[in-house]
Amino acid sequence: MRLLIALLCGGLFGTGLVIAGMTDTNKVQGWLDIFGAWDPTLAFVLGGAMLPMAVLWQVLRMRKQSHAILGDAIPQVNTSAPDKPLIIGAVLFGAGWGVAGLCPGPALASLSFGGMGGLYFLGAMLAGMVMAPSFKRMLS
Repeated sequence: MRLLIALLCGGLFGTGLVIAGMTDTNKVQGWLDIFGAWDPTLAFVLGGAMLPMAVLWQVLRMRKQSHAILGDAIPQVNTSAPDKPLIIGAVLFGAGWGVAGLCPGPALASLSFGGMGGLYFLGAMLAGMVMAPSFKRMLS
């Protein structure tokens, strides 16, 4: 049952990314180009994700609910200050997103319609995941 729900949620998420245009690298790069030909439409996608989540966190906090319907623990909101690894990771993520026009979710969703760019990105992403522990040790 858990796998079926995960498959349905993943399929719904991927479909939403495609419909929202998050798999269109030109649209994403247009949104990130705030000093050029800025396309603000993806701000609605991000707001459409952040707003319901913010409401849900508040509801869960009021109900003091600590577990999801399927029994997994609900992660707590991280209130710690940004640290060096978080800042470096955010900068690298943002730079990669700006250059490629894809981030991991949309890259996986774009594989469904056969783009070679998505395959290249996936290879680079996997290589980065393999190299990340070495870089983390070097920066520590």
